[in-house]
Amino acid sequence: MTALWVAVALLVAGFAGWPVTALVFKLARTIDDKADAAKAAEEARAAEEDPSADVTVDDPSPASPGPRGGTVPAVGADPVPDPDPARDAAGGAGNQAVDRELTATPGRPASNGPAAEPAAPSQRILRGGAIIGVLERLGVCLAILTGQPVAIAYIVAIKGLGRFAELKETPVAAERFIIGTLTSMLWAAGTAAAVKVLFLH
Repeated sequence: MTALWVAVALLVAGFAGWPVTALVFKLARTIDDKADAAKAAEEARAAEEDPSADVTVDDPSPASPGPRGGTVPAVGADPVPDPDPARDAAGGAGNQAVDRELTATPGRPASNGPAAEPAAPSQRILRGGAIIGVLERLGVCLAILTGQPVAIAYIVAIKGLGRFAELKETPVAAERFIIGTLTSMLWAAGTAAAVKVLFLH
């Protein structure tokens, strides 16, 4: 009968802990989203109350006279030719209009600029976390059922060393690691303690 309760404890701790951990992740994400929304609303309110944020720009006229008799078109308008083409040929500054060759189409790099770098592929953080979580919960549960709680320290050390490089590079991974590890361990320890107290005394 003892073996049956140990098996039940291991199954509940190892495999039922995954939905619990996922629920805690979802709760943490909801709390973070609410905090971000409140911060954005506060920043928007502060920007509305800030008098220096009220900047208006006058609409440009369709065409204004240039410095030497030419015209400067409004933004987006076709360039107006200079009435004195000899001045342009001589290198004068008669036509100050900017033609469409100098503007880049959105999504395309400028002809004389550096080529846009391709988007980096998204990399999953904490790969293999589900399997590691199951093994971790099984180890914690077994350590408590056998009366060897010191083994939990070894489990945490192995997991932390295995994830060290990823945790150092990605702060988001560190948050997920802490939340997932604490949730898994508390679930496994609670399950093992309950089975031990209720059925294995």
